This record gives sequence, C-alpha cells and structure tokens, in this order.
Amino acid sequence: MNQPTSTPLNYEQAGVNYDLIDPLKVAAQRAAAATAGNLAGHGVAEVAASRGESAYVVDVGPFHLASIVECLGTKTIVADEMARLTGRSHYDAIAQDTIAMAVNDLITVGATPLVVQAYWAAGGSDWFKDADRAQALTRGWQAACDACGVAWGGGETPALAGIVEAGRVDLAASCTGIVNPKSRLSLGDKLGAGDAIVLLAASGIHANGLSLARKLTERLPQGYLTEIAPGLSYGEALLAPTPLYANATEALAKAGVPVHYAANVTGHGWRKLMRHPGRFTYRIHTLPTVPTVLAFMAREAGLDDKEAYGTLNMGAGFALYVPASEAQRCAEVCRAAGHAAWVAGQVEAGERSVVIEPLGVRWAEGDLHLRG
Repeated sequence: MNQPTSTPLNYEQAGVNYDLIDPLKVAAQRAAAATAGNLAGHGVAEVAASRGESAYVVDVGPFHLASIVECLGTKTIVADEMARLTGRSHYDAIAQDTIAMAVNDLITVGATPLVVQAYWAAGGSDWFKDADRAQALTRGWQAACDACGVAWGGGETPALAGIVEAGRVDLAASCTGIVNPKSRLSLGDKLGAGDAIVLLAASGIHANGLSLARKLTERLPQGYLTEIAPGLSYGEALLAPTPLYANATEALAKAGVPVHYAANVTGHGWRKLMRHPGRFTYRIHTLPTVPTVLAFMAREAGLDDKEAYGTLNMGAGFALYVPASEAQRCAEVCRAAGHAAWVAGQVEAGERSVVIEPLGVRWAEGDLHLRG
C-alpha cells in the first residue's frame, strides 16, 4: 500500500543518516593524518591543507599530485529496475556518473585529471553474463574518459557473492591528477570576504540522494514509470547522467580566471557550500531553476526547503569561488564550455554558515561535519 504523500519522507527514513556516518569519516581522517610522515622517506610531502578537502594533494617538487576515490552508490539499482521495466540499459550513463563522482571531486583542488581506474564489484559471476549491460558500461566508461581527457588505466572486477547482493554491482572510480603550475592549487588559502560564488547547473539528481529517490517510489502508484513531465518518467529523469565539470575548470585555467576555492555539490546538498573551514558566511541571492525530478521529489516526499536544499543539489552541481571582479567572466567561460552558470552570491566575513536569502534558509557551522 502506498503511504500518504502528506507524511514527510526524509533522508534518514531512506536509510542514510549522516550523523552516524560522519563521525567515522572524521575518525578516519585523524588516523590518516598520522600517516603523513611516511611520505618523507620518499622525498615528497603532503599538502596539509588538503586534509578534509575533496581530494588529497602531495607536493612532489615541480608540481602537485592529487588523488581521490569515490563510489557511485545506489543509482545502479534504479538502472536495473528501469531495464526490467523498459528493456533499456542505462549503464553508459551510469558509467559517466561513476567517473563524475571522482573527477568532479578531483578538480576542486585545481587538478587536471590524468588517470582513472575502475572498480566494478558484482554480486556474482552471473552479473557479467548480460553482454548488453557490460558493453554499455564499458562504452560509457571510455566515452567519459575521452570527455575528460583522461586515460583509463585499468581496474578490478571482483565477484563478491555474500558481500554484494546477487544481481547487483558496486561501482567505484579512483582518479589521479596533476596541479601544474602549482599556482592552480585551490584549497581556499586565498578565499576571502568579497569573493563571488558562481554556481554551475546540475542535470538532475546526479548520484546523491538516490536512497531517498528509491524510497519515494513506494508512494508512487506507477513507481519508476510515473510520469513527472510529458513523456518523461520518474526513472528516466533519475538516470540523467551527471555532468563532467573538468572542461570548465580547465577552460578557466586557460583563460587565467583565478579560482580561490571550489566545491562539488554532492552529499549534504547546499550545506557543502561551507566546506571550507574558514569563518565565512556564504550568502546566496540568486537560485537556479530546480530540475523537474528534484522539484517532484521535494513535493512528493514533503520536504521543506531546508531539508530539500540540505539533501539534494536542487539545480546546482558545482560551486566556484572567485574574485568579485572575475565573477561574470567566470560564468561566461563556463557557459562557453557548455555549462549553464550564474553568479549566485558572495562570501562575507562572519559566522561559518550558508544563507539562502530567497528561501529564508540558514545552516550554521554545526550542520556540516566533514573534518577531523
């Protein structure tokens, strides 16, 4: 029986509670930081300010190396259900989503992506029998690498019966990049009051919030086939591939637009705008158009603005913090690279917080715990 839509549905009810997850992340970061001295024996050193950022940076002398590993999450379950319902595989788009999770994190520190590695862990050997699905995954992975200008170095394809559910696959990607020249490093040391916040548009849900999206299908009489716009089903909309923003950051570097900081708007939604540890207020005055699928989710799940924008990207996939004098040029360069972009707000001195003025929404420092 479908639950009444009048009952709000939040992310914790869908099985994701960041209050439980984030403490482990913080503890792991503290343990990881204790290993930094091991690099001295190799004649290199970590860039300590990268601890807690979206990618880890090592100073190797003439340039920096950056690295990241990211898991796609549960979006594959939506793809599998839509394949069962429609006969169409979406694993080419799923491949792009997986690479985007890693690449879009890597570029926040000013790195140029160089190499991607694949991790495709199936619930058993039978998963690989579906040739169409496997070929779509391979084809999409190669296409996403080409779009980012990276080499696909290799990967691992274990069959993990008893760990991964039968018939399912866990997809992840690691990415290594180079920060060259070193002046491209963007860890927020130059971030300051007066800087502008430029947001790049999202294509949809991307790969965060899928647990909530899947839980919502229990309320929909037609499930994933529910029409949310003429000719567009809920499932199809959820499977829109995540944009790869690396061409925008590369174009900015080529154009000489200085980036003081950057954030990939993923888990924690717009709270991620205050990822930097400095005491700044991030004041938003201009909002993007909310993708149809996210507006539908917020309405059907009964999310208020604070819950919706604190969980989902709500139309903003990537944030760039640049000098106010460069804000319009930054947006123009990103648009020329194929991404809708707009000057959305500014950085102010004050309490560490995010304020979305048009909605009357505010998050304080205690609403985001990402650092050890």
